[in-house]
Amino acid sequence: MTLKLKGTVALVTGASSGIGHATARALTQLGAVVVLVARRKDRLDALVGEIERAGGKAFAIALDIMDRANAEAAVEQTIAQFGRLDILINNAGVMIIGPVVDNGIEGWEQMIDLNQRALLYMTKAALPHLQAAAKKETRGVADIVNISSYAGRVASPNFAVYNMTKFGVNGFTEALRQELGGSHVRVGVLEPGAVHTELNDNHQGAMRAEIDSFFASIEALDAADIADGVTYMVTRPRHAAIGELWIMPTKQAQKT
Repeated sequence: MTLKLKGTVALVTGASSGIGHATARALTQLGAVVVLVARRKDRLDALVGEIERAGGKAFAIALDIMDRANAEAAVEQTIAQFGRLDILINNAGVMIIGPVVDNGIEGWEQMIDLNQRALLYMTKAALPHLQAAAKKETRGVADIVNISSYAGRVASPNFAVYNMTKFGVNGFTEALRQELGGSHVRVGVLEPGAVHTELNDNHQGAMRAEIDSFFASIEALDAADIADGVTYMVTRPRHAAIGELWIMPTKQAQKT
């Protein structure tokens, strides 16, 4: 395998499970040193061990990036440990669905804080270092990939606030892409359809039954499918940028 990312440092949020976990593994397989950021230290430590046994290199930072100081600290620790940051994968997120009239405000606030605020905090803290990395000879380019959702493209009943957060991620990504393209910091959004992850574990009763039934009907994706998309985006040649990538289960795409 060609180590297309050798000499680079990547930071992945929400790395303790699902898409973040799979993406971290995939990036190390391409030669990147990966900084794993999430709240669950035991899971991060287990992933570090898994990556190192496979010949890769990873570093765990266990904290909650919904706190701006923590998000800034994650970037600061990355620079202190490795001296650079080439790739930021804003993957951390939460989905709490149900009718607006019945859902609690606390769930809405959690989605806004993690899906949007934390992404903004991480991006703001990382940008100076990404811009510096883009000027270095290693690749001459740096990358931000924001993990959004099909729900950032199409609104649906019971997804109102989750839709709001992901539509916002898409808009922010596109505006930032236009701002930074001239500096060779590429900014792209990846919008998965239905993926088997812990994102669905927040739901019980009728909502969970509906989700499970839908997933069973469309042969949902695995986290590795999305990780494959992320690695595609960040390994394009310097002159090519993927601004938006939409990955759907084939049967889900037929239903839309």
